[in-house]
Amino acid sequence: MTLNTRITLLFAILSAIIISLLSGFVWYFANEFAFEDFYKRLETRVNVTARIKLYAGAEGKALKETRHKYLEFLPTEQEHLIRADENSKSSLAKKEDLPSSFYEDIDMGRMARHRNMNIFYAGRYFKKGAGGYIVIISARDPYGYRELQALQNILIAGFFLSVALSYLVGRKFYEYTFKPVRALIKKAKGISAENLNQRLDPLKGKDEIAEISQTFNDMLDRLETAFETQNNFISNASHELRTPLTIISAEAELAVSKVSAAEVELQKSLITIQNEAERLENILSSLLSLAQSGFDGQKQRWEDIRLDELIWDVKNAIDLVNPDNQIQIDFSHLPENPESINLNGNLNLLKLAVTNIVNNACKYSDNRIVKLALSVTEANIVISVKDQGIGIPEEELDHVFEPFFRASNTSSYKGYGVGLPLSLNIIRLHKGTIAIQTAQESGTEISILLPLSRPV
Repeated sequence: MTLNTRITLLFAILSAIIISLLSGFVWYFANEFAFEDFYKRLETRVNVTARIKLYAGAEGKALKETRHKYLEFLPTEQEHLIRADENSKSSLAKKEDLPSSFYEDIDMGRMARHRNMNIFYAGRYFKKGAGGYIVIISARDPYGYRELQALQNILIAGFFLSVALSYLVGRKFYEYTFKPVRALIKKAKGISAENLNQRLDPLKGKDEIAEISQTFNDMLDRLETAFETQNNFISNASHELRTPLTIISAEAELAVSKVSAAEVELQKSLITIQNEAERLENILSSLLSLAQSGFDGQKQRWEDIRLDELIWDVKNAIDLVNPDNQIQIDFSHLPENPESINLNGNLNLLKLAVTNIVNNACKYSDNRIVKLALSVTEANIVISVKDQGIGIPEEELDHVFEPFFRASNTSSYKGYGVGLPLSLNIIRLHKGTIAIQTAQESGTEISILLPLSRPV
C-alpha cells in the first residue's frame, strides 16, 4: 500500500470516527428532547382528566368544557382510568403492556413516561379520599416521530457523504502537502555517480521538507568528495604501484638469467622474489579491479551486448589459459526473440565477471565438466554455471562474497579470494544479483541474474 493510500485512508477513517461521534451526539439529544413538548401535552391531559374524574359537579363540568374547547384530541388519543388503593398501587392491573419501570415511577408518585415506537404514554397516581386513581393517557405524535426519522436518514446519508468527501479531500491534502517531497524524489532519482555534482533545489522556510533537502545536499557533498578521492586513488595507484612491481619482477628475471648453475641457493632466492613479485602484482590488479567495479565508474563505456556472444568470448578466453577445460555451452532454452538476451552494459566488466565464475568452476572441479547455460525468465536473463567440484561448506556460504575469504576446503588450490566479490560488484553495477546452490563434494551452481530489458 502506497503512502498516498495509507494517509488518505487514515484521514477518511479519522473523519468517519469524528462524524459518527458527532452524529451520535446529535441523535442522542434529538431523541431525548424532540418529544419533550409532546410529553408535556400528554401530562397536561393527564392532570385535566384526573381533575374531571375527581371533581364532580360544576367544577368538573367546567373543566370538561374547557378541555373540549382548548385541548384538541391528539391522534389515537386514549384515556385509561384505573381505580386503586394507595397501598396496592404496585399490584395494579397493567394496561397496554407497559414496562414495569413505568409503574414503578407511578408507585413513587412521579409522572411516568414511556414511548413504544410512535405511541407515547404518560401516567400518574391521584389520591381521592381513602383510595385513588391512576390516569394514563396515550397518543401518537406523527410530526415529531416523522421529524426524528427524517433526522436519522439525514445523519446516515450525511455520514456516508462526509466519509466519501473526506477521502477525496484527503487525497487532495496529500497531493498538496507532499508536492515538494515528490519533487525532491524526482530530482533525487536523476542523481547517480555519473552526475554527483547535481543538487536538489533549495527550499524556502524552516520546515522538515526544507531540512530534508538540505541534509540530502550535504550528503551529496560528502559522497562526491569520497567518489573523487576513490577515483583519484584508482587512477594513481594503477600507475604508481604497478611501475615498481614491474621493475622488481623484470630485474629478478634478469638476475636469474645471469646467475650460474653453481649458485643454486641464490637462484632459488631470485626465483622466489620473481614469483612473489608477480603474485603481488596479480593481487594489486585484482584489488584495483574490485575497487573500480564498486565505483560505478564515470569513465566506463556502456553499450548493447549480446550475451550469447559474450558466452562464446568467455569460452575462448578460458581455452587460451586452460586448454584442458570441459566447458559445455547450453543455448537450448533461449527465447524466440533474439533481442531479449541483449543487455546494455560494460562488455569488458561483464566478461571479467563471467570469466571469473567459470574459471573458478573449472579450477575447483579439477577440469571436470562445467555446464554454462543461458536462459530467460519473465523478469531476468540468467547465466548459470554448474560444476562437479568440491562445493562450498554450508556454514561458510555467507562469506564467499567477502574479499580475500577462501573456503576451508580450497587450501590446495591457488587463489586470492577476490574473484567472486569482484564478479558480484560488476553484476550489481548492472542492476543484477548472484545466486548460489551448492553441496559439498557434489558441486556448485552459480546463477547470474540480470534484469530483462526487452520482452521475451
